[in-house]
Amino acid sequence: MNRDKKLPLTETVYYVLLALYEPGHGYAIMRRVEELSGGQVRLAAGTMYGAIENLLKKGLITALESGDPRRKVYAATMLGREVLKADCERMRALVGLTDRVLEGGLENEAL
Repeated sequence: MNRDKKLPLTETVYYVLLALYEPGHGYAIMRRVEELSGGQVRLAAGTMYGAIENLLKKGLITALESGDPRRKVYAATMLGREVLKADCERMRALVGLTDRVLEGGLENEAL
């Protein structure tokens, strides 16, 4: 099996990348992650900026020009969007497999 070395994404990185499907600055990212997770994930600034640095190094997000020099704005790159979609598909496959196992559907299937 050929595995993408960028996968799996951590939960924090996944949420930050998902939040940056639309450009945003630090505070907006933190709010968006909390909103997307239904309040289940609240990022501390250090955690979020660590994820941003990681995503920048991997080319999954980019910094954009902003009208305010005090505010850095980021957005997902095309590669970032592709990696996000690939990780979503990976998780869908895991959920499908888990559902089949939990329902007893793999008893007659060869693994």
